[in-house]
Amino acid sequence: MNHDSEPFPGKPDAVSTHSVFGAPCWVSLTSRDVETTEAFYEAVFGWKWRSARLGDRFRIATANDVPVAGLAAVASMWQVAVAWTPYFAVPDADVATGRVRERGATVAVGPLSFPPGRAALLADRDGATFGIWEGDLMGGWETWRRSAPAFVRLHTRDAFEAAIFYGEILDWASADPQSCEVRYEGGEVVLLSDGHVVARIESGALEAAPDPTVRPHWQVHFAVADIRSCARVVAAHGGGVLRESDYEAVLRDPDGAQFTVTSRETP
Repeated sequence: MNHDSEPFPGKPDAVSTHSVFGAPCWVSLTSRDVETTEAFYEAVFGWKWRSARLGDRFRIATANDVPVAGLAAVASMWQVAVAWTPYFAVPDADVATGRVRERGATVAVGPLSFPPGRAALLADRDGATFGIWEGDLMGGWETWRRSAPAFVRLHTRDAFEAAIFYGEILDWASADPQSCEVRYEGGEVVLLSDGHVVARIESGALEAAPDPTVRPHWQVHFAVADIRSCARVVAAHGGGVLRESDYEAVLRDPDGAQFTVTSRETP
């Protein structure tokens, strides 16, 4: 098997979602244009790109040869939003999607087989889109976690209600010692995996807001060394700076996908 061509490449030290589950394990971007998107993120993050097994519209971003994110240039073809989406590890994709349906949420796509695993694209009851992945994780989950996003954050209507929903889908705070731990800190629900903060949930999003950035959604946070410099590069390469501070900036790529960069020095 040629692992370089897999959508979720495995390596000899890979772990699977049967041993690490409930935590974010991958992020993927839907876009309209492969070449423009690749050039933008290479300029912003220094990512390199390689092919994926699913065809020319699918690509893998790498940082220091570690796979960190996926690109699917299918927004127009599949009539889906241009957006970054986090994927959460689950031991059984069919069970997880069944739980989503039982709770009145949406199964948009899947589960579909993407060797070496299975994936589904879902939306919670407030409309925030997320994915699940069953199968091998990148060459060791810890390697991906150190090389990829700092964390993901759910902006939602009610953080506690959302935490209950996701907890029931993803087995957060369950009796299983490998499940994620849930805490309440500083007005947010905080998700920890093996002691590391991997997701945050905050209240205040409005379901019917005309501005999509105010509606419930998952936001991917990438760690960078210099926030101001990163924002300048984004603006210079056709993106937008929506909000900026010394520790964080909310940005938009040329295709309209929103993401956040967080300082590596943030406490």
